[in-house]
Amino acid sequence: MKIIKTVLIIIGIIVITFASFIIYTVFEDMNPEEKLDISISNNQVKEVPIEQELKITSYNIGYAGLDEGQDFFADGGKNSRAESEDRVRDNLQNIIEIIDDTESDIFLFQEVDKKSSRSYMVDQLEILKENYPNYAYAFALNYKVPWVPVPVVNPMGRVESGIASFSRYNIKEANRFQLPGKEKWIVQLFELDRCFVETRLPVNNGKELIVVNTHLSAFDKGGIIREQQLSYLQIYLEGEYKRGNYIIVGGDWNHNLPLTEPDKFTALEDWPFWLKNLPENYEVEKYNWELDLDSPTVRTLAKPYSDGYNFKAIIDGFLISDNVESISVKTTDTNFKYTDHNPTTLTFILK
Repeated sequence: MKIIKTVLIIIGIIVITFASFIIYTVFEDMNPEEKLDISISNNQVKEVPIEQELKITSYNIGYAGLDEGQDFFADGGKNSRAESEDRVRDNLQNIIEIIDDTESDIFLFQEVDKKSSRSYMVDQLEILKENYPNYAYAFALNYKVPWVPVPVVNPMGRVESGIASFSRYNIKEANRFQLPGKEKWIVQLFELDRCFVETRLPVNNGKELIVVNTHLSAFDKGGIIREQQLSYLQIYLEGEYKRGNYIIVGGDWNHNLPLTEPDKFTALEDWPFWLKNLPENYEVEKYNWELDLDSPTVRTLAKPYSDGYNFKAIIDGFLISDNVESISVKTTDTNFKYTDHNPTTLTFILK
C-alpha cells in the first residue's frame, strides 16, 4: 500500500505541476488584437523624397544564434539555443557590419530577440538601436512565451522576440497587424503569434510610403494557416494601393517565391518538408515581385552548414506596388556564416 500511495503522490505532483505550468502559460499568452498601435522611437524629421534612389534591406537575423555551426530541432536538427552568449554577440556584430555595407535607408529585421534563453538574454534590439542612432525604429513582438518546453533534453526556454523596422526617414505611424490562423490550442500556446509591422513614412509629395515587414508561418501542416495569412495580406495591400500610396513589402515569406529555382543551388539534401511553393494563383493586383534569382536567401537547419550539402532556396524578398520603380535587387551572399538567412537589398525610386 505504501508503494501505491507513493506512486499516486508522485503522479499527483506531476499532474499539478503540469496543470500549473499550463495555467501560467495561458495567463502570460500574448493574445494580441488584430491591429495595435506601436511606439516609434528615435523618430527622424526628413520626409522620403520622390525621384531619388533609395535602398531597403530585409534580413532575418535568426536571433544571432543560427550560425554556420548550428542546426535547429524544428527543422530536423537537435539544437534549440545558440552555442554561447559570446557567439551570439559575435554573430550580431558581424551581422551589423554586413548591414552597414548595404548603406540602406530602411532596414527590416526578423527574429530579433530581446530577452530569450536561446540567445542568452542578449537584448539584440538595444544593440541594433545603439548602432543606428540616426534611424527611427518600431518593434513588435511576435513570440513571447514564458517557457518553451521542447526539445525535452535542452528546451528552448523563455522567448521574447519580434520584428523591427528601422528608417532614416520620419515614421508618421507604426502598427502591428496580427495575421490570422492558429495551431491547435495547446500547441499555439508555445508558438509564434505571426504578424506584420506597418510603418507609414511621409513622402515629400504629400503621399505616404507604406513599408510592411513580415514573417509568415512555415511549419503548419496542410498549409491552411499560410493560405489565410497570404489572403489577409493580399486584401490589405490592395486596399492600401487604392488609397494612392506607395507600398513595399519585405521580409521572410517562408515560401519558395515565384520564378525562383532552388535546383540551381548545389545541394545534397532533398527538398525540406516545411518548404512550400507560393501558390501559383497568388497574385496581388498592381504589385510586382523583386527578387535576386541568382543567390539563395535561406539554408536548411537539419544539419550545420556545409557548402554543397544543405538545401538552399529564396524565401526572402520584396513585393512592391507599381508606382515604385525597382532599380536593382541584390542578395548579399554571406555563405550563412552568422545566421541561416542572407540579406536582400532593393534599390528603388518612388515615381
